[in-house]
Amino acid sequence: MGDETSIADERALVAPRPNFDVLRPGRAVPALPRQGERLAARPGTGRRLASAIQALPSVAARSFAAEQEYGNTFLFVPVFMAAGVLFYFALPHEPGFAPLALGAIFLVSLGMAAQSRPAARTAILAGLMVMTGMLAAKVETWRAGTQMIGSEITTRLTARVIRIEDQASGRIRLTLDLISTERPALRHAPQRIRITARSAPDEIEPGSIVKGVARLMPSSGPLRPDSYDFSFKSYFSGIGAIGFFLTNPELVVSAEPSTFGQKAGAWIEGRRSDMAKRINAQVGGTEGAIAAALITGIRAGIPEEINEALRIVGLYHVISISGLHMALVAGTLMLGLRGAFALAPSFSARHPVKKYAAFLALLASAFYLTVSGADIAAQRSFLMLAVMLVAVMFDRAALTMRNLAISAIVIILIAPHEVVGPSFQMSFAATAALVAAYAAWTDFRARRPKRSRPPRRSLAGAALHSGAKYAVGMSMTSVVAGLATALFTAWHFQQVSPLGLVANLAAMPFVSVMVMPMAVIAVLLMPLGLDGPPLYVMGQGIGAMNGVALWLAERSAFDATGAIPLAAVLVLTTALAILTMSGSALRWAAMPLMAAGIFLLWQRELPAVLVSEDAGLVAMRLADGRVAVNRDRPRAFTLQNWLRALDAGETAPPAKIREGEPDETASLAEEEAGFTCGEGLCLARHASGAVIVHASGEELAAAVCSRASLIVIDDATAENPCADARILVLTRRDLARNGSVEIHLRPANDGGMPRLFVRQAISEPYRPWHEHRRFSREARGLAPYQRRESRAD
Repeated sequence: MGDETSIADERALVAPRPNFDVLRPGRAVPALPRQGERLAARPGTGRRLASAIQALPSVAARSFAAEQEYGNTFLFVPVFMAAGVLFYFALPHEPGFAPLALGAIFLVSLGMAAQSRPAARTAILAGLMVMTGMLAAKVETWRAGTQMIGSEITTRLTARVIRIEDQASGRIRLTLDLISTERPALRHAPQRIRITARSAPDEIEPGSIVKGVARLMPSSGPLRPDSYDFSFKSYFSGIGAIGFFLTNPELVVSAEPSTFGQKAGAWIEGRRSDMAKRINAQVGGTEGAIAAALITGIRAGIPEEINEALRIVGLYHVISISGLHMALVAGTLMLGLRGAFALAPSFSARHPVKKYAAFLALLASAFYLTVSGADIAAQRSFLMLAVMLVAVMFDRAALTMRNLAISAIVIILIAPHEVVGPSFQMSFAATAALVAAYAAWTDFRARRPKRSRPPRRSLAGAALHSGAKYAVGMSMTSVVAGLATALFTAWHFQQVSPLGLVANLAAMPFVSVMVMPMAVIAVLLMPLGLDGPPLYVMGQGIGAMNGVALWLAERSAFDATGAIPLAAVLVLTTALAILTMSGSALRWAAMPLMAAGIFLLWQRELPAVLVSEDAGLVAMRLADGRVAVNRDRPRAFTLQNWLRALDAGETAPPAKIREGEPDETASLAEEEAGFTCGEGLCLARHASGAVIVHASGEELAAAVCSRASLIVIDDATAENPCADARILVLTRRDLARNGSVEIHLRPANDGGMPRLFVRQAISEPYRPWHEHRRFSREARGLAPYQRRESRAD
């Protein structure tokens, strides 16, 4: 009897499930068995549970066979490729081409030899997909090869204008291709730079040649370990330096002829810039800046207040051109074309007008991609939409997991570095969750008994019913997408949007009905000079969205989550992939993974101390939830990032010692205290008993070696002045080479010096996007450069 029951339970666990790739209504789908409930309802539960546990290997094998039968194994191809990309970028050193190529060849040989063993062959193919992702990332890294400046320097440069962006502060941001430098001439000059200027000549346009004195500097590393790496982004964007003009740039005439590619790029950028200026002039204000961003992709003019409000309430995805905008553009055009074709019924009856509309929508989306600047996020969204529209043209279902997988594979092969970014992760997580939820809803409706005839409703009742259906649909879409992306929002930005559902319900009707459709109409009418009315309606919709964002942002209870562990992110991401892509009992494997991920989140430990890579800022988390800092005016961007990571809302500024007062840094209290700063020296005591010191020089640091646990010396020429090896000393040179630092503190078991656990943002040997760090003056242990004064005759 026990054997028969276990076999029945095993068969129930692998009950056939339809492929999620087929999402057409009317396909009956059997419900997943509730195995736990059935076991609990019968006598002898313990014996049967033991039998079920013994049967798990065969259950897994049959579930995997069911996945293969449905064709769902293809859906995991981009998952394993993305895992390979992540593994490549996480390596502590740069791998060579030869080991990766040999590994791929070896796996191919193993796969050919394992033809008769399906399970082994599948595992080998999974490894091959991982290796393929690593090879794609390696090829992109080699292809990028961005020359990045190693240290800050002032030079006179001549460059070609690539892009012009007006910022909300009134400054102008220019993307330039360097032609030459002088006084001094840079031996390893970057090819492309991005710098700002107070103003620029009115005649400046993409393709112009400018000249001026500029201060150039390299992109910084992560603000803390595991956070956003600006130098990584710059390397793969081709930006070798950032900075600002010390004098306003001047237009010059260059004898060097422009290539065809440069002329074409300048023409496109010129048209984008003209469109952005026209839209700004027509709409005006903040609404005009957002309207220009939605159409041209130029977001520099949006005030930071609006950006922050949109982030807090979960509406910032409206600003970044993504799948939402591509879908609305294509959907608006397809709807308009289908309506136009309906006016000619004889033509529509003889021709596949749906395919015509899909083709024209594809062309419109390609035009929108070009006009919006072809940012990598927009390219990803266009590829996803293109796959779906091509599927419509070939009479295939558009919104399927298979199409999503194809889009992901193409993007991973073209731009592997996007896999580590928030845009890729959030976009595909939300889309996969929505497709899976739609499949589940379709299955539920197919199993539900159908009514003989729909109820008759009055006009008002029908309108109310339609509005309720729209609200419920929007709510469920927001809930599903919000839950799927919350993990990545917390990982990348250390914040969530508690009022995201309310904000999307209130604002998205304006975006879907007023903003994006009017944007399409405005672009179509712009050559005729008739874009004023649609731009006005678009501005009103944007104003309503801004009002919702600002009102809800002021009432948002919380949004910071604190830093979450990488292990939890990886485990929960694996669970999400299995849950959304599996069509058999294999999805139950996501449950223990979700439990493990939640446990890791619950067990997280926030860092006690953070140190910036320039050695100028130290932050310590206090027991009352505040963060003590050693500077009165810390850099706002860094501090805000740290506050979110430490799950803190307020800072505790340092207590200053005035002249004539007793030196409080000489004797700290035994209890926890924030920073107390004297001349060149700041001290603080952590709850663990550790004394944290920030010193401006080696001599001041040496004076506190007897009681300090951590000393940060803001001097690249300094050496470790402490003989006690238990004291952690970080000089400016150490931080310049290895980036920012986070430290965990624990009291010593024997009551002695607290134990320090240190994590650095950057390790050596350097990866290509960090190679430039070794050339800075600080990394070489040199003092800041000082210009020699000219001698008077």
